[in-house]
Amino acid sequence: MRYDYQEHPINPLPPVVWLLVAPIILGEILFGLGHAGLAGEAATAWRLEALQRFAFDPEMLRRMVAQNQWPWRGVARLFTYSFVHASLTHAAMAGVFILALGKFVGEIFRGWAVAAVFFVSALVGALVYAAMPFTQVALYGAYPGAYGLIGAFTWILWVRVGGTPQHRAQAFSLIGMLAAVQLIFAAIFGASPDWIAEFAGFAAGFGMSFLVGPGGWRRTLDRLRRR
Repeated sequence: MRYDYQEHPINPLPPVVWLLVAPIILGEILFGLGHAGLAGEAATAWRLEALQRFAFDPEMLRRMVAQNQWPWRGVARLFTYSFVHASLTHAAMAGVFILALGKFVGEIFRGWAVAAVFFVSALVGALVYAAMPFTQVALYGAYPGAYGLIGAFTWILWVRVGGTPQHRAQAFSLIGMLAAVQLIFAAIFGASPDWIAEFAGFAAGFGMSFLVGPGGWRRTLDRLRRR
């Protein structure tokens, strides 16, 4: 038996997925060096400084809207918050989400479409989060964008399954499981408002897929006409 040693044991990831996780990985390397004191005493506070500079503050957006002033640093936080995390574990879990779901979605969607789903989901997640008057805590982490990729993953399954509404509902099993996990953790440890941004990101990712997915809008119209 002959073996092809050129074959990759693991299917390579789409380049756009690496571009999405690269800032997270590089940031955690820098934070790790800073925490270890290898880059000077001031570097131990790098993570905190990054959170203060790049996390999304819902109150800041409310002030921007009220005053109709849009400084670019404040607007940029609607996207930069996705690349800073509270801890290595927080970042690692987000990275796993992006790698796993980005690989699946990236094999179906074009690279620009994967990036569009991620960033639009992050944007919508932050806007919906800020629209809730009770949210005061800063938002950070890649989860709203990653949930957007879950929305795209769900769309792909929804399109493939077809059939009856009962069959199509099976496509939402992953987000249903995550919602159940969120409820369990909320009951045990208390609810965090981050879930608002995450599920808004899911809805945005699912909706965006009708526009940027392969044959998305045309395919949807064809299915509606066949009903």
